[in-house]
Amino acid sequence: MASSEDIKQLLVVGAGQMGAGIAQVGVQSGLSVTLVDLSKELLDKATQQVMAGLRKLQEKGKLDEPSRRAAGERLKVATSISQVKDVDFAVEAVSENESLKKQIFKELDGAVRAGGVLASNTSSIPITRIGTATRRPDAVIGMHFMNPVPVMSLVEIIRGAATSEATYASTRALAERMGKTTVVSRDFPGFIVNRILIPMLNEACFALMEGLASAQDIDTAMKLGTNQPMGPLQLADFIGLDTVLSIAEVLHRGLGDDKYRPCPLLKQYVDAGWLGKKSGRGFYPY
Repeated sequence: MASSEDIKQLLVVGAGQMGAGIAQVGVQSGLSVTLVDLSKELLDKATQQVMAGLRKLQEKGKLDEPSRRAAGERLKVATSISQVKDVDFAVEAVSENESLKKQIFKELDGAVRAGGVLASNTSSIPITRIGTATRRPDAVIGMHFMNPVPVMSLVEIIRGAATSEATYASTRALAERMGKTTVVSRDFPGFIVNRILIPMLNEACFALMEGLASAQDIDTAMKLGTNQPMGPLQLADFIGLDTVLSIAEVLHRGLGDDKYRPCPLLKQYVDAGWLGKKSGRGFYPY
């Protein structure tokens, strides 16, 4: 079994909500983290998010002052992958766009040392296909964190067709060092969580579109009837309706089954720019 102690330098590409969360758990785990994004504005926002997260842990008594300060100092930022060299482990956390991810993995080949790992936080795109963009598909793996990363304890590990045993062992060791519980999925569309979750959210959209019940009643029924912390429509708003639609389309295309057909109401909301919490309106106003 590979030791996570061999991993000292972590590169995170993409300074959105997920990238910032991965950077935070990285510095908390004692890693030196470089967060890369083209947008200086997003890097500033992500840095503030990490520092706020560390302060919250200190307030809860989970970090002392010296540890919080040291963790904050382990975070660096850059505006290009080419500025980074010889890292032990990279996690790509950009939006669900296959051509963008492949371009990033091509660049990661030059930033990660020999024997290092190139991981994607993708929630649905096949790892095997992403791996073809590099000269070392055996070092490519899926490492799917849940949102919000510092709070959620699960990491889905997805092995592509070419992923080596050493790559898997290093990834699992790192996830455990970050305090996460891991599950392993084969490289099929949606992996485990989204293969089951997205059809449920999509079905809630159909129920709303067909006038079965109001959004509020659908969510209340599922919360109280199945003991979920939030209803499916509220959860879809929280994830982002564009992301839900994108994953539903990946499932529909990849598995070729009509049961994964995205709901027309979901498509209409995305067309209208009603993307959920992040845009101020989805199934609910924010």
